[in-house]
Amino acid sequence: MEDSFFSRYRGYSWKHLRKDLLAGTIVGIISLPLAMSFAIASGVKPEYGIYTTIMAGVLISLLGGSRFQIGGPTGAFIPILLGIVLTYGYENLLLAGLLAGVILCLMGIFKLGSFIKYIPQPVIIGFTAGIAVIIFTGQIADFLGLTGMEKHEQFMANIAEIIDHLSSVNLYSVTTAVICLGVMLLTTKLFPRVPGSLVGLVVSTAIAMLFFSGHVPTIGTVFGAIPSTLPSLHMPEITFERIQMLLVPAFVIAILGGIESLLSAVVADGMTHTKHNSNRELLGQGIANIVTPLIGGIPATGAIARTATNIRSGGMSPISGITHGLFVLLTLLLLAPYTAHIPLASMTPILMVVAWNMSERKHFIRVLKTKTGDSLVLLVTFFLTIFTSLTTAVGIGLFLSVLLFAKRMSGMLVMSKVLPDHSSNHEKVLPHVVNDTHDCPQISIYTVEGPIFFGTAQLFEQNIMKAVCCKPKVFILRLRQVPFMDVTGEASFRLFLHSLQRQGGLLLVSGMIPSLKESLIKNGLFDEIGREHFFDHTGRAIDYALEQIELNKCIGCKHFVFHECAKFSHQSI
Repeated sequence: MEDSFFSRYRGYSWKHLRKDLLAGTIVGIISLPLAMSFAIASGVKPEYGIYTTIMAGVLISLLGGSRFQIGGPTGAFIPILLGIVLTYGYENLLLAGLLAGVILCLMGIFKLGSFIKYIPQPVIIGFTAGIAVIIFTGQIADFLGLTGMEKHEQFMANIAEIIDHLSSVNLYSVTTAVICLGVMLLTTKLFPRVPGSLVGLVVSTAIAMLFFSGHVPTIGTVFGAIPSTLPSLHMPEITFERIQMLLVPAFVIAILGGIESLLSAVVADGMTHTKHNSNRELLGQGIANIVTPLIGGIPATGAIARTATNIRSGGMSPISGITHGLFVLLTLLLLAPYTAHIPLASMTPILMVVAWNMSERKHFIRVLKTKTGDSLVLLVTFFLTIFTSLTTAVGIGLFLSVLLFAKRMSGMLVMSKVLPDHSSNHEKVLPHVVNDTHDCPQISIYTVEGPIFFGTAQLFEQNIMKAVCCKPKVFILRLRQVPFMDVTGEASFRLFLHSLQRQGGLLLVSGMIPSLKESLIKNGLFDEIGREHFFDHTGRAIDYALEQIELNKCIGCKHFVFHECAKFSHQSI
């Protein structure tokens, strides 16, 4: 049973509330440095990441389809948002996020949540690993403290920029970053329940203030002080031209946000043995992304790592997610002035660890080892994500997946001519009975196994038309093993039917599953064949066929094939 809005609070008690408050506080502590890091890496001010965590975090938990989901800015969005900021500017990023929210709402309203789940794993792993590479390499400049850097949308341009400015390495920045990274890793290993990113950030910031003050760039020196209040509501300027310009970026944000949120919800389901509502999750994500830009926030989605942390910390309901957002708000109100002292070099190890964790390296290697078409899809999606854009990568990855699927399915279509086997007690129709001296020129029976769709339609047409050339009086098709027929398959089937009818043949169909029958009714083939020519069993179709044939013209054939007989003759009498 899918999680409903009220069922998640059924039996809720003070004990559950205490667990939610504790889990929400822990996740809030983790989310704070991530929010600023994701915003900076996306090319916007750090406070915009905090605003996103507050507003989207509360709305996604309150309105989404998973009781454990933690929403906010995520690493997966970084390359997309940075590209939008560099190309269109921050104001247009807000409008793109709002449009993405509208698209997500429409996807939820029209119940498209289940369709996103059908995106192949090699495509998801490929673009996720590609994004991880972009995030990791994007932190090298601040890790080394390089100055005079210009951000580019293209991966190779950014690498070239880093190489050109290697001479400006700041050893104080490197030292600060290494301290933060070391403290993070050590804390995670020795105290798994303690948020290593926050400890690393605090320790490295304190050391930098004491020993390297004025020698490393900080949030304050680069972005200015972070306001200690939420901004007032501001509606982005909406014009037809701007909507047209930002529709593709908005669609990419919506699709990626939908994939990330539903993947996160599935992970939560596996950890808690519950079931989320995918369409309501998309609707909640959509509303959050419509509202968040109004206070300057960037696009948000479900965060897998923070959702898992919420569950491990004892989160019981959306109250934990709401608490996480309110905790970040309280921190903003009380501690905003102190964030100006945080070195940018202290932020880079946090994102590098995020990139490493989201790289899907184990799954990546496992798919590569299969050395199949999935490996090709994975590599193509991965490299296109890095060297072109996520839109191109996912589009071509999906296209390759469809081609490989069609190729695999085409090998599943099997057509065989069959006749009754009189040596069997059950008189089944089997292919081994048919040979050069044992056949029926008037009744052809074919068993079709597998889907008849664009990938197999040509093979079906070739085989079936060869059989039509033999000019049988009656053609019996056994379709019990045909799961579906698409428009291309329908066209091939209709061509076969018309060719058979032109030469005076009769088509009978046996053993068709209900879904295929419904499809034939919709496309008109059911009526073209004739309702009386459909049978549940092949035996009844054979009896009907024998009634239609002028038996005095082929008695020997009729007796030999469909009854036990010692002699076979093609001679008409």
